[in-house]
This record gives sequence, structure tokens and C-alpha cells, in this order.
Amino acid sequence: MPTHRLDLASPVHCSDAQFGELADVVIDPTTRCVTHLVVRPHKRPDEARIVPVDWATSERSETAITLSATVAEVNRLDRLHETAYLRLGEFPVDDPGWDVGVEDVLGLPYFQGIEAQPIEADPHVMFGYDRVPKGEVEIRRSSAVRAADGPDLGRVDGFVVDGTGHISHVVLEHGHLWGRREVTIPIGAVERVDTDVVVLRLTKGEVGALPSHRVHRWGHR
Repeated sequence: MPTHRLDLASPVHCSDAQFGELADVVIDPTTRCVTHLVVRPHKRPDEARIVPVDWATSERSETAITLSATVAEVNRLDRLHETAYLRLGEFPVDDPGWDVGVEDVLGLPYFQGIEAQPIEADPHVMFGYDRVPKGEVEIRRSSAVRAADGPDLGRVDGFVVDGTGHISHVVLEHGHLWGRREVTIPIGAVERVDTDVVVLRLTKGEVGALPSHRVHRWGHR
């Protein structure tokens, strides 16, 4: 079955107009299939939507993803991102159909008072999190790729998948601005995929021995 690259931050086009970009992917860690694409309008991350992967058409280019749906149809889908005002240490209430994906603390309590006048601290924080289907995990472009012997080697740049969403390779980007390189790692060398991290069976040295090539990206995607 033919394979293709699914690059994070690729442009996303709907059937009637451009929508934005591919922000994240949602993966079934058991089958190692991409099940959903997270697409977001430019500069509006809170408007990201979670789209079934089979909405992506076979009309693919090397740089863009095309969806079979219109912009309006995508906008009717569930938003990925939610916020909650929670006590420190609490997490969103369990939902039978959803798990928590990538999460962030958006703000710590802020309080101010007159000097020497005691005030009570607010024990809550504003908590931002992504909702993903139950049992699945979320990978974004800043997600780490971790070697079997511990160190983070770089970040996920994309995946090589077949027409049914099965992952054959993980694309690792490592290095700095003037020396970025890509390494394509077979899925058999992956120990597990968790939310925001891919853990390898290979050591740092073994990954370093794999073929790699330099990447040139002017104006980081």
C-alpha cells in the first residue's frame, strides 16, 4: 500500500477554501494508527478542530492536506481545546468518551492587598487542556522523541502513513537553526507513543547511526 508524509504544520485546505494548518495528530497507541487530525486556523489556536483522518482526501500534494469537507462542516466539529478553573492538583472531570491530551497551566492565582493586611490565597488555577477520544494520545510538533537510554533527541516533525492511517515511520527533527537534520525512524523501533512524547527502543547512539539529511526551512513553519 502506498505511503505518504504527514508533516505537522502543513497547510490544510477544505473543499471550498483554505482552513489553516495541521497542528497535531491523534493516535491509537495500540494499533499505531493516526485516527484524527487536529486542524487550526492561522493564529487562532483556540479554534482548532479534531477531524477524522478519513476526511483527508487522496488528492495530496507534498506540502498540503486536503479535506473532503467544507470550512463550515469542519467548524461544526468539536473544538479540541478546553479550559477549566480548578484547584491546584485537580484535573477535569472524567468523561466516558474523552481523555485529556496535551495540558497546560494557563495562569497562577494573582492577588494583591494592602501591606500587613492578611489576604486569603485563591487555590485555583486556569487549566487548559485538549480533549482526545478515549484511549488515544496526542502528538504535536513540539512533542519529544526520547531515546531508550534516556535523553530527548529532538522533536516529532511528522509521520509516514499508509492510506488507512497506519504509521510506518516517525520523522525526528533534531539540531539547531543552521544544522537541522531529519531522521526517519521505523515504527518497529518505537517502544510506545504517549501524549506529547514518542519513546524509542533505540539508544541515542543507535539513532545517531541511522541515515539523516539536512533540512532547510526559512521562517520556521
